[in-house]
Amino acid sequence: MRWDDLGVHRTVVSELLSAVDAIVESERLGATATVIDGPDVGTKALIDAENGILAGELPEDIVAAVLSDAGELMEREQSRTLGYGDRRVFIETIAPPPVLLIFGAGHVSQPLAHMAQVVGFRVIVADARKTWATPERFPDVDELIVDWPDVVFERYQPDRRTYVAITSHDPRFEDPVFPALHGAPIRYLGAMGSRRTHRARLERLAAAGWTPEQLATIHGPIGLDLGAETPEEMAISILGEIIQVRYGHGTGLSLHGTDGRIHAQRGEEEGTT
Repeated sequence: MRWDDLGVHRTVVSELLSAVDAIVESERLGATATVIDGPDVGTKALIDAENGILAGELPEDIVAAVLSDAGELMEREQSRTLGYGDRRVFIETIAPPPVLLIFGAGHVSQPLAHMAQVVGFRVIVADARKTWATPERFPDVDELIVDWPDVVFERYQPDRRTYVAITSHDPRFEDPVFPALHGAPIRYLGAMGSRRTHRARLERLAAAGWTPEQLATIHGPIGLDLGAETPEEMAISILGEIIQVRYGHGTGLSLHGTDGRIHAQRGEEEGTT
């Protein structure tokens, strides 16, 4: 089966486009897989992360391998051209906007919220302190919640596209966040504070039933080691770590003196199955 200019029936094209619209509107994770070289060039399918192929089709002898690779790419929100024998297939991920929950409306949270929006996050800022969590200090966030964390989690259920940054290292404000995140399939959890503060945090969470493996997933102290001093620089450090976790690669080290490509290229052929 091929696109219009290669003889695909218009009904199939319409089904594919409708399925893409459904994926986008429901904010589900999906991907398109298109054979761009080989005997079936032009063959295309829409893949849902949970339900497999929703529309279109792929050659039978490679469909299992493509679905497996597409699943891994969707999880990392990446797109790649991969080789399967005498075929090359471009897999393009369709991902809903990730959500960044920022608990604490301090000075670091202001630039962090702004920068996260610039790179495509839906940003929710929450703080029970009315003097800090104001529209004047956070004019552009998607949602500003002046309340305690339990109210936030009544409105929002954390899932695999959720990233959480706790920028207030006062236990009174951060401890209520952790019970709702215990065992949740979120992508990132970072908490601000010194190494001593983080050790005390881990002790409290261990006493609350967090396993060593769960504790190891908490990024604390939060952010990459950039030598940051100002709130804006600290925000860059935190967002850099979030981006690194989002795409699942990168060392956080200086690119100077390293070999290979600076970053993965869109449509780059990464390997052969």
